[in-house]
Amino acid sequence: MSFSMLFPYGILITILFSLFFSFISVHADIYRFKDENGVWHFTNIRSDRRYRLYIKTGRVKGKQYIRDYDTIIQRAAQQFGVERHLIKSIIMAESSFDPNAISKSGAQGLMQLMPPTANDMEVHNPFDPEENIFGGTKYLSLLLKKFNQDKKLAIAAYNIGPSVVANQNSVPLISQTRRFVEKVMKYYSEFKKQGD
Repeated sequence: MSFSMLFPYGILITILFSLFFSFISVHADIYRFKDENGVWHFTNIRSDRRYRLYIKTGRVKGKQYIRDYDTIIQRAAQQFGVERHLIKSIIMAESSFDPNAISKSGAQGLMQLMPPTANDMEVHNPFDPEENIFGGTKYLSLLLKKFNQDKKLAIAAYNIGPSVVANQNSVPLISQTRRFVEKVMKYYSEFKKQGD
């Protein structure tokens, strides 16, 4: 008996379409780490700080979710004493509100946290918007305190590292950092004018 006799074409096509769409709609990031015995471990949930992103799937354009993050940003702003406009400006400059953004240097998520910084701020999943925003805001609040609430110095330190800024006690003469500070301050001004 042939395959076509067992499964009429209509049913066969329906099954194939169902399988196809069920596969393409499933997205899961894969994390991995190598243990002390040289054994690789893989997971789709970063349950241990040793896991690092291995495969990223289901990339989403984040600008459509800006309003969805307002509540998280407001809560983080209140908890850490940082202006919400400044938090939004950092997010806009760093990732354009893409929660799945990864930079060439390995910075991750909305506020582009480097893995060591994420660990220091107790962010277990840098692609989780709430964890990322709270971790990034906590880090930004520490930088603002370190540099006596000087926004430009704190923003520069967010980009290049606090030790570089502290050594020069000014925005370093590094073009990338200067562009970043200008960009963040421009967004900050725009967000304040708009009242967003």
